[in-house]
Amino acid sequence: MSLIGFRILSRPDPAVAAEVLTGFAAVGAAQISDCMNRLYGVNGLRPLHAGARRMVGRALTVKTRPGDNLMIHKAIALAGADDVIVVDGGGDTCNALVGELMMMDARARGVAGFVIDGAVRDADVFAQEPFGCFARGVTHRGPYKEGPGEINVPVAVGGQVACAGDVVVGDADGVVIVPAQHAEAVLALALKKEADEAAIKEKLRAGTYAKPWVDRIIAEKAGAAQ
Repeated sequence: MSLIGFRILSRPDPAVAAEVLTGFAAVGAAQISDCMNRLYGVNGLRPLHAGARRMVGRALTVKTRPGDNLMIHKAIALAGADDVIVVDGGGDTCNALVGELMMMDARARGVAGFVIDGAVRDADVFAQEPFGCFARGVTHRGPYKEGPGEINVPVAVGGQVACAGDVVVGDADGVVIVPAQHAEAVLALALKKEADEAAIKEKLRAGTYAKPWVDRIIAEKAGAAQ
């Protein structure tokens, strides 16, 4: 058994099906968060890639010492198509954990993107690339490569726990992570919400949309205050 601090674990089976990932590509992070009662979602990370295009994939998690990217290099070597490398860097932004060369390596392996609770560098390159990159900050200072670090353990990024194999969705609004065991159920709710919102938009365009619930809540609250 590997010593805690240098463990490299396998992701659990079964993996979230490819068609479920495809389904999540059709819904926004905000709608997905709404369907988890607005309780789950990553805070404080922003998109740095071109157009903030939607990123969807399965989490390959990394927990690392702040400022050290040894295990991120190993994670990239283990990664494949539709993986999102989710890194708990302790929120530290003093040293960049990934940059252009690591992005090129990951992209060549089919990786969908990075979610880094820490800093990146080569921000000008990320800004021109569709490869997904969400991070807490940017710095020119490079990383150390000594460890410790672990792969496919539960991690915390921006206030949300992510486990290996969870569904990761990121867009212009930020990142949300859906536990793998709830992925199909959340997707069904999110697709319905997207359809409901599309119907509301049509009513707004037609000038026929009403919100009776606003007055109802005000009346309820006013009555309760008496």
